[in-house]
Amino acid sequence: MKTRVLAAGQRTLGYALVLSGAAFLSACSDGEITANPDAIEDAILFPGDGKLEANIRRTTDGVPHITADNLQSAAFGNGYAQAQDNVCMLAEAIVKARSERAKYFGPGPNNINIINDFSFKAQKILSGAEAEFDSLSDESRALVEGFTAGYNKYIAETDPADFPQECRNQPWVTEIQPTDLLAHYRIVGQYASGALFATGAVFVAVPGEGTDPEYPLFNEPLMAKTDENYLRDIATDARALAASRTNFADMGLASNAWGIGSEMTEQGRGALLANPHFPYTGHRRLYQVQMTVPGYLNINGAGLLGTAIPLINFNENLAWSHTVTTSRRFTVYELTLKDGDPLTYIKDGEEVPITQETFQIEVMSTGPEPDVVERTFYFSEYGPMLSGNAITADPDEDIDGLPRWGEANTAYTYRDANANTSGLLDTWLAMSRATNLEEFQDVFRNCGSTLWTNSTYADADGNAFYIDSSSVPNLSPEALSLIEFKRKLSPEYDALFSAGLTLLDGNTSRDDWVETECGGLVTYDQRPKLLRTDWVQNSNSSYWATNPAEFLTGYSPLFGAENAPLNPRTRLGIKMLQNPLEQGLGDAVPPAGDDGKFGAVDLINVIWNNRAWYAEEFLPELRERCSLITATDPVVDGVDLTPWCAQLQTWDSLYDLDSVGAHIFRVFIANYQADFIDSDLTVEFDPADPVNTPTGPSEGDRGTAVDPMLRALAAGVKALDGQGIAPEAELGSVQYYRPSGDVPPGGTPLFQSEPIPWHGGDGNIDGAFNAIGVVTSPVMEDTVFPRIAPTVLENTARLSDGSDGIEGWLIARGTSWHFGLEFTDNGPEAYGLVSYSQSTDSLSEFFTDQSERYSRKDYRKLYLDQSEIEANVISELQVSAEVQ
Repeated sequence: MKTRVLAAGQRTLGYALVLSGAAFLSACSDGEITANPDAIEDAILFPGDGKLEANIRRTTDGVPHITADNLQSAAFGNGYAQAQDNVCMLAEAIVKARSERAKYFGPGPNNINIINDFSFKAQKILSGAEAEFDSLSDESRALVEGFTAGYNKYIAETDPADFPQECRNQPWVTEIQPTDLLAHYRIVGQYASGALFATGAVFVAVPGEGTDPEYPLFNEPLMAKTDENYLRDIATDARALAASRTNFADMGLASNAWGIGSEMTEQGRGALLANPHFPYTGHRRLYQVQMTVPGYLNINGAGLLGTAIPLINFNENLAWSHTVTTSRRFTVYELTLKDGDPLTYIKDGEEVPITQETFQIEVMSTGPEPDVVERTFYFSEYGPMLSGNAITADPDEDIDGLPRWGEANTAYTYRDANANTSGLLDTWLAMSRATNLEEFQDVFRNCGSTLWTNSTYADADGNAFYIDSSSVPNLSPEALSLIEFKRKLSPEYDALFSAGLTLLDGNTSRDDWVETECGGLVTYDQRPKLLRTDWVQNSNSSYWATNPAEFLTGYSPLFGAENAPLNPRTRLGIKMLQNPLEQGLGDAVPPAGDDGKFGAVDLINVIWNNRAWYAEEFLPELRERCSLITATDPVVDGVDLTPWCAQLQTWDSLYDLDSVGAHIFRVFIANYQADFIDSDLTVEFDPADPVNTPTGPSEGDRGTAVDPMLRALAAGVKALDGQGIAPEAELGSVQYYRPSGDVPPGGTPLFQSEPIPWHGGDGNIDGAFNAIGVVTSPVMEDTVFPRIAPTVLENTARLSDGSDGIEGWLIARGTSWHFGLEFTDNGPEAYGLVSYSQSTDSLSEFFTDQSERYSRKDYRKLYLDQSEIEANVISELQVSAEVQ
């Protein structure tokens, strides 16, 4: 069996695989685990006897509870359990991290696999992991090696014919190296930075950007297809894909998180609401696991697939959740080129060379061996070169964008705050092992980073704490002042900044990141943070209104906007925290129950109360206008509003399964936002009152056929009527979750279950706190696995047009791993679910079990206490591996 070449300095240890109660299985593996000989003596991190051993007990809904005597063995158990439930997703993630998609799956639609593979080579995803592996801490090494060994054990002992349909008997499901897993983490780390440029912006960055014959997009091709048109098509696809992203501040993820302090909890301690809104498919699925290393670690939480330790988490003393920040994780530099030399730029009056490196990838061919393609990429001192033109030009809108490389003697490059992720696991392990607020804060004082998220925290002492814990470039006060000056001076510069592109001057070291003990990132003392004993919250709006009783201002603009409007989820969340005894318009349980104090059950019910900001703000006014129009002539833009208005009059304003009228309001508010809201509202945003402003629909033409609100309603119900959706339809009859797949990449996907009615509303359109949404991508998130996706109608929150047999709203993102927790005198008490369930294998008993529970609002208890775990065990497995 072939063994891959390990990074320099790695010590290879062969191992045998043993399954307790089964015969000894010898192992010939190309996924060897490695260890630091000195650290292996530390029995709490590595097994002192050289044998990895973990006990995996599964409780209700398949949640693995892993107990081991050392950290490496605990990670080993986690890797094994995740592979049992999600082997195909994990295997494809490693193919991606190794730049081997084109090798196994071909060029892909619009040649995306070729473009991705090369881009990840240029971004040093795998080679960077190999280079930094030896610098990992002993703790990170234990976690990475342990998880790898667990995954490899499952691969080695499982017949490839027994894998799920997506990867059954596929050659790309192989044992892996620890560096492969670390490479996957580098992709995760760059979700909000380098990954945004991996679809083409880096690929087309050559002098002249393909127009200069001296610098073609490909070297002399070594592949069978040497046709110039084919190669040109790849470049054209890369430019088009790069241009398809117009917002670099939105990574397609969202969340709600509340930290409740002692003033507002039933027990006088802390409480936490955790509500990530993540994709239901692909690598960004969250997987729940409980891990115990006696005397060292005891945690319960969930992490992205492949992470060796859960990321949204609690232990006996504290809990936290994450939300995607408004911060910047990269900066773009405009370089001034030397006259006549596109490979040299001028900085501080000195010439600086643009370096280059050549990479090869394999591409599936019709012959027995894959074709090989070679490509040269270019680098500045900051990082890979970037096509500024490709990501900013829009020929359809007659927007020229930034110059191409060489035009106006300019070129572009970027520096990524999350290019290296060697400390990723150290951060979350330290958070998991913290026992109080001071220790938790020390993680970030010591330069810990959660990459692209805020952290919202609560503890048994009654503290509620918020911090933007992401990786943010540290710029000098002068550089920051110039950013603000340029934004005011230049609408074009401000538009770039608003789109998430922080454009700096590479002509001077003034705009370089200021190096600190955190390596060019903002340090703890300069980060937005807030400690309270009532509450803190974040729902992806700027940090500045974490709690309006104490605004946070005066921070680097790279953290986000201050005194700026809040998104509707944030407004609703703050409203519920400020008014914990109010029900809203409907019959929802008050956020804090009848006593005005939050407990664990109250918090899971806050997520599930299915209130929505826009319904509470606009429904009473829309009802009045409906009454006016139906009392005279109910026809607006050719639509008789009578039956639709009748349902709005009785709608409970909630997005529950049995809510009638929710679907009508949704298409109304989608059209109102798209066509009218910006010009129709009469009360502008007021920073002193960010929750209640902007507001106030105009009174002009109120209740007439030209009323903007009624016209928006008419446009929306046209779409519903066109799809045969009746005014009296219950939300659960037209909104559902239905997973699809069961085929390898390139196949035709199948539905894997019957529709499961789904409650909740669109976070942006409806302003629902329990935010869910439709996804139109034909592949699962971050993968090449096909999925059944709808074709949708405009201004309907993505209502299907009825083609391909897909009707209503097919939900594929939103509330995922979520829970409510309170600390009591007897420890933490928590209730929640993983909405899409633990497993991606359609034949698993854990494929849709929690999805059915979500549909019924049937939460389960999250166990941390060993006696509770033991009382609820449904299966138990002892796994081990001999390290030689």
